[in-house]
Amino acid sequence: MTPASSISSNGMPASKTSVRNSTITPTLLESSNGDDVGQEGLRVAKAYDVERTHSSDYILRSGFAGGLAGVLTFIGARQAKSIIAPLDRVKILFQTSSPEFAKYSGTRLGVWRAAHKIYSQNGILGLFQGHSATLLRIFPYAAIKFVVYEQVRSVLISRPEQETNVRRVLSGSLAGVSSVFFTYPLELIRVRLAYETRKDQRASFVRICTQILNEGRPAPSSTSGGRRIRNLRGLHNFYRGFSPTVLGMLPYAGVSFWTHDTIHDIFRSQLLAPYAVADGSLSSDRHVPLTVWAQLTAGGLAGMVSQTASYPLEVVRRRMQVGGTLKEKKFPGIWTTARVIWFEHGFRGFFVGLTIGYIKVIPMVSCSFFVYERMKIVLGI
Repeated sequence: MTPASSISSNGMPASKTSVRNSTITPTLLESSNGDDVGQEGLRVAKAYDVERTHSSDYILRSGFAGGLAGVLTFIGARQAKSIIAPLDRVKILFQTSSPEFAKYSGTRLGVWRAAHKIYSQNGILGLFQGHSATLLRIFPYAAIKFVVYEQVRSVLISRPEQETNVRRVLSGSLAGVSSVFFTYPLELIRVRLAYETRKDQRASFVRICTQILNEGRPAPSSTSGGRRIRNLRGLHNFYRGFSPTVLGMLPYAGVSFWTHDTIHDIFRSQLLAPYAVADGSLSSDRHVPLTVWAQLTAGGLAGMVSQTASYPLEVVRRRMQVGGTLKEKKFPGIWTTARVIWFEHGFRGFFVGLTIGYIKVIPMVSCSFFVYERMKIVLGI
């Protein structure tokens, strides 16, 4: 017989009724300490949340929130772009061992000397070379990443007992790989623009695209099969270095989302919840936001840990991406490129420019997560 306390005024079980009215929280349900009604209510609440997450309305709203988070974060970063953008270009030149700038890497004031040389050769615009591709990439990249994460997470973690570290990392990894796959050509163009240091002609978006398209392509053919191979080769060029990118994105995005969610759990603990949760409660409900400082801290730590975990593969990727610009026109694979870096610079070669990466990534990831979480509240998701 159903207990009177679990019957609502309309005759339905109170757990299911309150779920439909969105008034039931995991904390209240878990507080029953094994009570069947509480556990059943928690499962119903989770199932309701999963169903809502898969709706087209939720997907559109979360995509807009993610894209807006990326754009607003980027706009915020542009307020300090006199520091961030030049440093980003110097980092790419260091990572790719540019013949003109490799001598500055790892030296005292090396970053300053490299930036000064770029300025003396190309003026102020030279410090922002490659910025246009970043502008085109930021919204779709962020939107796809957050949408896929929410969808994959709802599938892999559909019940409270499935909330494990492995599933969290896997959700973030799949989200990162998906966003990179659709926006990688713009990333490659950005790197090639930043790597271009020729004095005889100014780097342009169209010229770089044409150059990438024609690298390593077979001679024009009169047969349909030959033309198809030539076109496929040209498109394939825009995904040069994609393999290490995927391998690097697995730890980067996976560790980023995992660290973010783990820090959230820590802040929602009994010790820190009064200071870190917006309403000061001990609720484990993800819909209850953290305070500003707690959310920014969670995002910043996520950026730092993920950047460190994936940085060696980022260096390998950069070296592969600029292979077509070298005189020898070499297109080595992952392991060949990694061996070259090891023989040239040793272990430190895989972390060249990491400090610059911290300066850029930590505030951007922190702001990105913060804006996304706040936009979810504004949009009612």
